[in-house]
Amino acid sequence: MEVGICKQDMLQKKKNAVLVDGVILNGPIMDSKAGEKFVEEACKIIMEEVIQKANDVTEKVCEWRAPETLKKILDLEMRDTGESHQKLLQLCQDVIQYSVKTSHPRFFNQLYAGIDYYSLVARFITEALNPSVYTYEVSPVFLLVEETVIKKMIEFIGWEEGDGIFNPGGSVSNMYAMNLARYKFCPEIKEKGLSSLPRLVLFTSEECHYSMKKAASFLGIGTENVYFIKTDERGKMIPEELEKQVQRARKEGSAPFLVCATAGTTVLGAFDPLDEIADICEKHGLWLHVDASWGGSALISRKHCRLLHGIHRADSVAWNPHKMLLAGIQCCALLVKDNSGLLKKCYSAKAAYLFQQDKFYDVSYDTGDKSIQCSRRPDAFKFWLMWKALGTTGLEERVNRALALARYLVEEIKKREGFQLLLEPEYANVCFWYIPPSLRKMEDGPEFWQKLHEVAPIIKERMMKKGSMMLGYQPHRGKVNFFRQVVISPQVSREDMDFLLDEIELLAKDL
Repeated sequence: MEVGICKQDMLQKKKNAVLVDGVILNGPIMDSKAGEKFVEEACKIIMEEVIQKANDVTEKVCEWRAPETLKKILDLEMRDTGESHQKLLQLCQDVIQYSVKTSHPRFFNQLYAGIDYYSLVARFITEALNPSVYTYEVSPVFLLVEETVIKKMIEFIGWEEGDGIFNPGGSVSNMYAMNLARYKFCPEIKEKGLSSLPRLVLFTSEECHYSMKKAASFLGIGTENVYFIKTDERGKMIPEELEKQVQRARKEGSAPFLVCATAGTTVLGAFDPLDEIADICEKHGLWLHVDASWGGSALISRKHCRLLHGIHRADSVAWNPHKMLLAGIQCCALLVKDNSGLLKKCYSAKAAYLFQQDKFYDVSYDTGDKSIQCSRRPDAFKFWLMWKALGTTGLEERVNRALALARYLVEEIKKREGFQLLLEPEYANVCFWYIPPSLRKMEDGPEFWQKLHEVAPIIKERMMKKGSMMLGYQPHRGKVNFFRQVVISPQVSREDMDFLLDEIELLAKDL
């Protein structure tokens, strides 16, 4: 009853007010002034608590709390009535405080880190505009930007022409490539499906990204039909082993269609010998995809592009500028040598409500039909604005400096007692053990390695709870837990490399 009276009062106050199904339709229901004030105050918090503190090594990388404790602090429950702006601003503060600061100079945990101010501004712009990149009419600027960026990336690969599209992650780019290679091998699959196909087989290295298995599962190829090729002691695919496996698949009556090489493996940072692999692909008529999600940015460096020698012979390449180049998550491209519209032929569904052919402009700019997505973020814009700001030489400097810092860390590890490299790195992945004092005189054997296996997790727990830094560890191919330090951020300095080693020694002094 009171609600009805209240609505009648509002109707009387509003001139020419209209009520439909109990809802007043005159004027907006959103308080724009209050919303603008909230955005202004929240942006001030972001500026102070995230951006300005990003480079301050005296700040913690993370303020660790156990899940149940953090649930209570954050007050995660949603209620029937909204919270006050002051409460929401406090929630913003809490979210920032208890989140990992990936832009901190001592965040070494993943294959992304640091902050680029230009790509950050680009993200602010795209978040505020909220575009979707599928047609020129709704996203004119961002479609042109994506076209320009893809063309430039293709030049660095060494192709004279090509195509491409930005995707939500390198895993998705790998899936795109696998499906595209299958479509090229048997175009009828798009209409007829899997039932009439022979047993398809693809090849990748033991060190490949796990997304290859996921893609094979998702696409109905099956994980048993992924042949993992042996790698050498550095984690590189052995071409002779690839040749053997291709021949084996043919003898079994299977249909090989794809080889996925890796340029920059996740753990060891290994680069497969692309030229030799390309020879085998040409010999057997196989699609060559290169997962350069991590290592692709070395193409920008005249000094280090040799790591990807032969990549121009690939049919498709996955490359993530959000990793080494700091374009901001997510920024991932699939690039394809074919320029005959293969991407569109493979993925097009010709939605008439979206991709009309009788529009008043050139509909070739409506590129969304070559994506598996409908709504798609303008991820290329982050990379474009950063590239415009820094130039190619600025991006090249980032790559060169990161690898120089990795080399510095390697030399320091060699000097220090208790530190032991797994192997000499060729990229930014530095893998090493820390052997605490209590184990240094212990005889090499199963008991030693079991005890060493327990060291890295303890040190990781202590650094997380202290908040001093974040560094990843893992076992790998029969080797017990070791640290994998990755240099990316241009905010990282030589002093941070020294701190990393000092801090490990400090945290493990009683082990």
